[in-house]
Amino acid sequence: MTNHLSHQQLNELANQYGTPLYVYQSDSIKHQYEKLTHAFRNCNAKIFYACKSLTNVNILRYLHKLGASLDCVSINEVKLGLLAGFDKSNILYTPNCVDFEEILAAKELSVNINIDNISILEQFGNKFGNSYPICIRLNPHILAGGNYKISTGHIDSKFGISIHQLRHIERIVKATDLHVEGIHMHTGSEIKDINVFLEGLEVMFSMATHFPHLKYIDLGSGFKVPYQPGEKETDVNLLGEKVAEAFKNFEAETGKNLQVWFEPGKYLVSQCGYLIVKANVIKQTTSAVFVGVDSGFNHLIRPMMYDAYHHIENVSNSFGTSRIYTIVGNICETDTFAWDRPLPEVREGDYLAFYNAGAYGFEMSSNFNSRLKPAEIMIEEGDARIIRRREVFEDLLRGQEL
Repeated sequence: MTNHLSHQQLNELANQYGTPLYVYQSDSIKHQYEKLTHAFRNCNAKIFYACKSLTNVNILRYLHKLGASLDCVSINEVKLGLLAGFDKSNILYTPNCVDFEEILAAKELSVNINIDNISILEQFGNKFGNSYPICIRLNPHILAGGNYKISTGHIDSKFGISIHQLRHIERIVKATDLHVEGIHMHTGSEIKDINVFLEGLEVMFSMATHFPHLKYIDLGSGFKVPYQPGEKETDVNLLGEKVAEAFKNFEAETGKNLQVWFEPGKYLVSQCGYLIVKANVIKQTTSAVFVGVDSGFNHLIRPMMYDAYHHIENVSNSFGTSRIYTIVGNICETDTFAWDRPLPEVREGDYLAFYNAGAYGFEMSSNFNSRLKPAEIMIEEGDARIIRRREVFEDLLRGQEL
């Protein structure tokens, strides 16, 4: 397993680059990517990095160098991927509720297109027929994931075309002569139980027999990463064995030798990231001792949006007496990062580090309260470099008419 950065290293980075500061450790990304390629070595597998989790172009270039393909959910993510060096054949575009014009833009860029609703499927078929291969995103009606907000395969989800609409899909495919080369599902994030993937795979196998030109089945992702001490991640090695066996049996039964695609995002970059903040004030009230830091949900919204846990350490006073604190931000909103968290005594000016902050951290940041976005640092082969400069006041005015 990749070693975490030491408290001393995190302190030095905070002193050198200021806070708040996002730090990414490239060795961690490589470690996670190689775990997946090893786990699925007996499958005809292709790994697409779900870049919605972290789109800094330097991260994209690094994953391209490792050999990953790219999963995109917007046309601008597609353009970022092309800029980062990904071949168009290794980019999958999986939008949701976009205008048909954006689908056309992706087609002009010649990337793989994943269609997730009947209306767009029919429009695409009427315009292009069998001249451009597509993938269809299906909703398998499986409720899974660590939080309802990140569960995407249940019956009330906006994502995908219901498997119960198969007859409708088949009518459109036949009427427009659509060339369907892939089918896709994604049930959610933070999935611990590998049986969720295997259950979904059985659904996809049953769908696969209805598409004679199929080349691949995309199982999305949702692999669990450990956020709290003692948590375990998805057993990808066992999953790899089960998936390889299932595809081998499917080939024996049908004669179809299909690829399996996966789209991990959080699994690849979550553990590589740290958010370092500074304790501005220690505020004692009648009910709690608050540590007010120089950040807020404008920089890390996961705890407020998903009740997500992030491990926090006082990297300035590692061996201080343990006390109980509630960690809050500095914006005009209730932005509590952690309630009643034991930490070595926090003093004003100490640096705190949030762990597992690589996925959906900076990526979901904003300029709420006209606060500036932090810098991003990448550590590669032991050397730290800025991959996004800290914003300045003038950045808030960019695009405004003065």
